[in-house]
Amino acid sequence: MYSQAKSTLAKLLKFAGNYKYLIIIACFFSALSSILSLFPFIAIWFAIRDIFAVLPNLTQAAGTLKYGWLAMGSAVLSIIFYYISLLSSHLAAFRVEKNMRQQAMHKLISLPLSFFKQNNSGKLRKIIDDNSSLTHGFLAHQLSDFAGAVIMPLAIVAVLFLVDWRLGMVCLIPLVVSLLFLKQMMAENTAEFMNKYLDALEDLNSAAVEYVRGIPIVKVFQQNVYSFKDLHNSIKRYQDFASEFALSCRIPMLNFSLAINAPSLLLIPVGLLLILNTSNYQSFLLDLIFYLLFAPICVTMMTKIMSASENIMVAREAINRIENLMQTNTLLEEKTKKQTNRNDIKFENVIFSYPNSSKPVINKLSFNIPAGKTFALVGPSGGGKSTLASLIPRFWDVDSGQIKIGGINVKSFAEEDLMSKIAFVFQDNKLFKGSIKENITMGKPTATHKEIKRAIQLAQCSDIIAKMPAGLDTILGTAGVYLSGGEQQRITLARAILKDAPIVILDEATAFADPENEYQIQQAFEALVKDKTVLMIAHRLSSIKNVDSILVIQAGQLVEQGTHNELLQKDGIYKTMWQEYQTSIAWQVGEEKKYA
Repeated sequence: MYSQAKSTLAKLLKFAGNYKYLIIIACFFSALSSILSLFPFIAIWFAIRDIFAVLPNLTQAAGTLKYGWLAMGSAVLSIIFYYISLLSSHLAAFRVEKNMRQQAMHKLISLPLSFFKQNNSGKLRKIIDDNSSLTHGFLAHQLSDFAGAVIMPLAIVAVLFLVDWRLGMVCLIPLVVSLLFLKQMMAENTAEFMNKYLDALEDLNSAAVEYVRGIPIVKVFQQNVYSFKDLHNSIKRYQDFASEFALSCRIPMLNFSLAINAPSLLLIPVGLLLILNTSNYQSFLLDLIFYLLFAPICVTMMTKIMSASENIMVAREAINRIENLMQTNTLLEEKTKKQTNRNDIKFENVIFSYPNSSKPVINKLSFNIPAGKTFALVGPSGGGKSTLASLIPRFWDVDSGQIKIGGINVKSFAEEDLMSKIAFVFQDNKLFKGSIKENITMGKPTATHKEIKRAIQLAQCSDIIAKMPAGLDTILGTAGVYLSGGEQQRITLARAILKDAPIVILDEATAFADPENEYQIQQAFEALVKDKTVLMIAHRLSSIKNVDSILVIQAGQLVEQGTHNELLQKDGIYKTMWQEYQTSIAWQVGEEKKYA
């Protein structure tokens, strides 16, 4: 346990910064407080000894008052030192928790979007918020007790053998036995079990967040029972882990409780046996009284050790999870950063597989998009279109091959330079809880009012701003201010237009737009893509009839390429998709025709 505590404390000190000295001060004063807490019991015993020595003439017990003041003074001083310890540990704990969350959030900002595809917000909130809070609780409250629990056994062992070694052994042996049961509860397999337990808790948190977010869709499709299944399974897994852990500690905990209370039970019968073989009954009785007074301190000490051991294990696992997040690999950048004014895009034999997948999503794919041209990606669902688009801004890194912008590998760009060259419009764009102005200027915080107004006009957002109670300063998501999917998409387009990046990536940008919004969005597209290098993904084939080239992607490979008319001349996948699309838009619901 000591080595685990030392390792945990060393990790906490790294996050404490300049406040690490407060942790040392907290441990020091806690140790002093623990030692001083023993003095009142010793002083009381000396007072009782003086009283026994002068019985029945109590007026001659001159030292009693002195021992009384010693007992009170040491108790008050112990409380003061413990207060200083807690004050120091709390100040350090708040700093450590702040630094943990701050460093974790800085780390999240540096991670690629692929990381957030694998780790949803519920899980990340659990890792950062809850684990930081766990370390705060350990540092603010349990660390002081642990420091005392380390020093107190040494002092207690010395005191136990100071008066009568035989009675000292009666107290010490059960304590040693209790340590064995404590070790059984805190074994390595228990630490591994705690890891799985916290995993189950993270899964439960993630499932709960996703369930709450999906309630509107669940209610629309009346899928309450089915949608609850994942959350129910997460709750069941958590319940199983919690129950298994509690049951695994049941017998060791029972034995531990019996062992730490054994000294008080054993002292009287052992004392009666020993007193029969002693010549000085009064002296032995005084010694027995001392150990009867002192035995409850041993119980308190062992309880603190048990509590500290448990909290060290939890804190260690919490810190490990924060550190695992901090050690997540960011995308590698070449030491020599390069820049270019060219904006053509080139894929050269690109191969990419998702983590833990043996089958490539993109397989030896090559093509070139000249600067200022618009290319469209089409193909069967799951063919790799969105993945291909996400590789350009390095949301994921290719397994082999190269992606070049202006003849330079995207890995050779500084992250800021690469992001400044690309604007994104996705089908599920999110707006932040902030003002409309803050959402629009996110891509260009230094934009002037004139530039913002122009972007709003080109994105067909003027009608949205006009109906808002505070115009551009209206806070989204509060006081009943919400936007439809199409309106959100237009605000996102205003953001992209304002950024004015030379490369634009559009991923199903009109997927959730109603007819009225789609018309306005299409107008905004014209302003956004003018004179830009554009790669767009669309299921509505009518929107890509006039692009410079269409790339047909199937199973991660380029199977066809050409203009709309050129591809229709071929008896291939695109022609089949176009015919099916024409059939779908011609289909309508109506009365069944009756024939005579």
